[in-house]
Amino acid sequence: MNQIEDMQTFVRIVEAGSITKAAEQLNTAKSAISRRLALLEKRLAVSLLTRTTRSHTLTEHGQSYYQQSLRIIEEVAAIETGLTQENCALGGRIRIAAPLVFGLEHLSSALFAFNALHPDINFDVDFDDKKVDLVEGGYDLAIRIAKLEDSNLVARKISSTRMVLCASAQYLERQGEPSHPKQLAKNHKKLRYSHSRENWQFIDETGKNINIKVPTATTSNNGSFLLESAINGAGLIYTPDFICHQAISEGKLKKVLDEFIETNNIPIYALYPQNRHLSHKIRRFVDFLVEYYGNTPYWLVEPTPQK
Repeated sequence: MNQIEDMQTFVRIVEAGSITKAAEQLNTAKSAISRRLALLEKRLAVSLLTRTTRSHTLTEHGQSYYQQSLRIIEEVAAIETGLTQENCALGGRIRIAAPLVFGLEHLSSALFAFNALHPDINFDVDFDDKKVDLVEGGYDLAIRIAKLEDSNLVARKISSTRMVLCASAQYLERQGEPSHPKQLAKNHKKLRYSHSRENWQFIDETGKNINIKVPTATTSNNGSFLLESAINGAGLIYTPDFICHQAISEGKLKKVLDEFIETNNIPIYALYPQNRHLSHKIRRFVDFLVEYYGNTPYWLVEPTPQK
């Protein structure tokens, strides 16, 4: 009987939140997970979980076994990583959570390039703009574009992006090109990303923050849809440059009021749970992403100097 596998299975049950979810993440039958748990409790002669029809909670023995299992699993992983040579072939699954547009436009090419170097790696990518629970979802890492607030995650910056306000020539000819953010409230309409703030924030001539409420033409949770709407002249779009850089370089969209937009870059992170040893393949993949995107990402839209 493999005690390490028992520990790994038990940890997955606890962190997934249920036997059913654990079975899905381990790609095995729910009955097999239940049986393994029952045999584990029988061998230890203690109850590890208090079960109800909808959920389970750790017993005192369960909490102790969970914490000690985590420690042992991490120690084993560290030993194996230490023995792994840098030129050893990488293999196995890497499960990633990533924002939809960034994933489709910029992560896919990076995965392809990494696979060219390590063909035995297979990726499992879940696209979702909402924050996901890495532990409960069974992810190895997540790509997140934001200033981080979750202290339960370890982060490494892999790149950055900046916000750009832009519109099509057709729209600007029809509505007039604004010379100051205050003009947006009366003469213009916005294409709003549904997970963003209602008001747009700018920096005025004195360096103070100003919030402008711009009438909404369209709201969507998909940045690519909003980009196409902007290209078609439906309104102004305030979006990360990794979404609009190509449209701007091709002349389909034009930057406006760029000198009134704060130029601080928004970091793009690779995240993983802090109670997880970063495996050799994950470490190599994160290192690859840092090198692939570089200090100056190819999607950078150079900012206009502030007045």
